[in-house]
Amino acid sequence: MNDEPRLSAEEMIGRLSGALSPWRRVRGVVALVAGLAGAVLIGSLWATEPGPLPGRTRLAFAMLTLFCLAWACYGGWAVTRRAPLFAADRVVAGWLALTASAATTALMVTVAARRGSGLAPALAAGSALVALSIVLTVRAHARRRALLRRKHELSGERDAGRGTGGT
Repeated sequence: MNDEPRLSAEEMIGRLSGALSPWRRVRGVVALVAGLAGAVLIGSLWATEPGPLPGRTRLAFAMLTLFCLAWACYGGWAVTRRAPLFAADRVVAGWLALTASAATTALMVTVAARRGSGLAPALAAGSALVALSIVLTVRAHARRRALLRRKHELSGERDAGRGTGGT
């Protein structure tokens, strides 16, 4: 027989969740600080332009500022959560990355097409970023489903796949 002590369902769920492990806290703080720093940098560059900017440039500045603020919000949310996240942080980060890479790719391709040059590199770089984001998002969803399924098994709940909000 195994001499290891048996864990209760709550202890096992606690081990599975990793709600605020040091590595996750560091990742959240890095996202928070980098997002705020990026938003301040881009916002100050935008605000200190000597003259009016073209519409595409204003759109690019606005998108980049918005993405930086989204990452800052994500980092703040991940750091301040006290409850088990069950990989919800990875799902949110995956969707942020996918949204940002898709919008950035669309903007790069639009600019390259209007310029008449650089369309192939813009499509290649953008497609690579979108593909990577899709892979990470799909993996995050799979990990979250596995953790929630295990949680339901340990807590004795029936219909483990239901009521998870599709994540």
